[in-house]
Amino acid sequence: MTPSLAPPCVPQIRLYQNWLREHRGLSFDSYDALWRWSVTDLDTYWQSIWDYFELQSPTPHSVVCDGAPMPDTRWFVGARVNYAQQVLRHVAAADAGGLPAILSHNEETLGSAPAREMSWPELRRQVASLALHLQAHGVEPGDRVAAYLPNSPQAMVAFLATVSIGGVWSICAPDMGTHAVLDRFQQIEPKVLIACDGVTYGGRALDRRAVLVELCAALPTVRHLIVQSSLGRPTESIKTIATQAYFTGATSQNDSKTVAFEPLWLPFDHPLWVVYSSGTTGLPKPIVHGHGGTILVALALKNLHNDIGCSYDPNTLGERYHWYSTTGWVMWNAQMSGLLSGTTCCLFDGSPGGRSLDAAGNKVAPDWTTLWRFAAEMKVTFFGAGAAFYANCQKAGVELGDCGDLTNIRALGSTGSPLSPETQAWGTQQFENIGTPDIWWCNISGGTDFCGAFIGGNRELPLVPGEMQCRLLGCAVEAWNEQGEPVLDEVGELVCTQPIPSMPLYLWGDVGKQRYLASYFDTYPGVWRHGDWLKIGGKGGCVIYGRSDATINRHGLRMGTSELYSAVEALPEVLDSLVVDLEYLGRESYMPLFVVLRQGLLLDDALRAKLANAIKTALSPRFVPDEIFHVAEIPRTLSGKKQELPIKKLLLGQPLDKVLNIDAMANPGCLDWYVALARSRSQP
Repeated sequence: MTPSLAPPCVPQIRLYQNWLREHRGLSFDSYDALWRWSVTDLDTYWQSIWDYFELQSPTPHSVVCDGAPMPDTRWFVGARVNYAQQVLRHVAAADAGGLPAILSHNEETLGSAPAREMSWPELRRQVASLALHLQAHGVEPGDRVAAYLPNSPQAMVAFLATVSIGGVWSICAPDMGTHAVLDRFQQIEPKVLIACDGVTYGGRALDRRAVLVELCAALPTVRHLIVQSSLGRPTESIKTIATQAYFTGATSQNDSKTVAFEPLWLPFDHPLWVVYSSGTTGLPKPIVHGHGGTILVALALKNLHNDIGCSYDPNTLGERYHWYSTTGWVMWNAQMSGLLSGTTCCLFDGSPGGRSLDAAGNKVAPDWTTLWRFAAEMKVTFFGAGAAFYANCQKAGVELGDCGDLTNIRALGSTGSPLSPETQAWGTQQFENIGTPDIWWCNISGGTDFCGAFIGGNRELPLVPGEMQCRLLGCAVEAWNEQGEPVLDEVGELVCTQPIPSMPLYLWGDVGKQRYLASYFDTYPGVWRHGDWLKIGGKGGCVIYGRSDATINRHGLRMGTSELYSAVEALPEVLDSLVVDLEYLGRESYMPLFVVLRQGLLLDDALRAKLANAIKTALSPRFVPDEIFHVAEIPRTLSGKKQELPIKKLLLGQPLDKVLNIDAMANPGCLDWYVALARSRSQP
């Protein structure tokens, strides 16, 4: 019988502060004092994280931080690490405690079969087998391995195998269309592609073999294809790759070589993965993070602030960590980080709203109890999801008492978009109803850009609905006004004034870091501008109000507007287009699309469906707009740039004269229509 968590456990941040006092002679009378120390004495703070989590290196580091300004700061110079090594060091102890590494379900197995369980020794064996297979097919340190896989144990195994031998990992979710995937993978020129034949989502089997054919044809650097047979479909049609293998075969080796396998020790800043965060122009930014910085920041975030412990530690015995995500969202990386400290990870692959089709193929209402039933069966202790998930549960009238035994859950994580006070109050009441009156909400905000969080939770601080509790340790976050001055109790630009180890090493193919600098440092040279609206309260609590730029943020999944324009404007009916995402705290998330059509055409239901299908196919169903408008013109500057951010601010209620300069407009006459729309949206 697997041990169950026996509360109350000592909060992880309290254990860390006890350690600081005992081993460093450092005591702080408040969290604010602890935070201020962590962002002013960077060397001592980050060295304490290295020591507290007992990170290992066969070579010593000469300095913790070399003092160079962002974005050229180097950390732990001389140290050698490996993400996979940090994970696999837990195999013996976790297995001795009878604790699994990964528990997983998908739509088809939940409620009809036992969860799949992967032990720590089996995780290690599969990682070793696949790593040896990749090496046999020519993967060397620095080579890219691209994956097109769902949120499954196989994706975790593939990631760990890749990075264990110094390969650079990159993954896209199978709900993404060919165009969106190629916009990402073509930039990094992968040597190997690991992909599924399809996925089941919302009760529908989605065959992805045709996409694989297109990917292989458009990625000439791929020399080897590994197929994960999720749907069991034949793959003989994929003949464009010289060598192919099935995932089950590539992970089947079990001999003296797999037993002897050890991850390579790599430089602290050796590339770990390439993730993608889209801006408003150009291709998605291929962001490269390093092994060492990612490990440090992930451990500090997950343990100290999310209060997720090691599953075999007596203080958190039986810890089970779940954060619902697709592989296209950075929360997949966050879920993976559970393994860094020996925590059992619980994965669900499928729609959070359950089946959307019945046995006859007819549409049915979403079942927002799906993830809760999964959590009950898995005995999850930390349950995380996007804020939109909780809002949907509230709107659907979900009663958690009908979803099984959820009393193991002691913490709820939320991110992706602002969580409203009303939704948080709903969740708190639901847990009170099932006998958990002190449920803790760990609301966090960060990003793919640095694969971490700037703002989040602290188990020992007061919990105010609608707020995040604090700025995280090591994160010198401030809200700046238009004059570049820090403000309290006012909404301002979220900036970070000191470097963090997980900030990008570089953007792939970015000569001279020009795109990197333009993305984060152009507004305030030497200071990271994140692109969020933030208010910091006088007592330290924080509220994120949404994006301060024109990036689309559909419940945490970001996409550049340029990608959507490529899909829409490829249609012969469309001459021009503009999209804005009106995410803002206290407002319903709303994304309208404005299109200029060829003369004589009308925006009827058929054309609306064609536009939506183009977006679904090229990008993802997640980015289908809430409403489509036929307009005469798209507002543009004299230089021809689409006026996305001014129109966004206008539709959020700001006056026209405050959001743009009409004298700089090429077509100011078109603004009357948008002003009228803004007025109509402001009416009760």
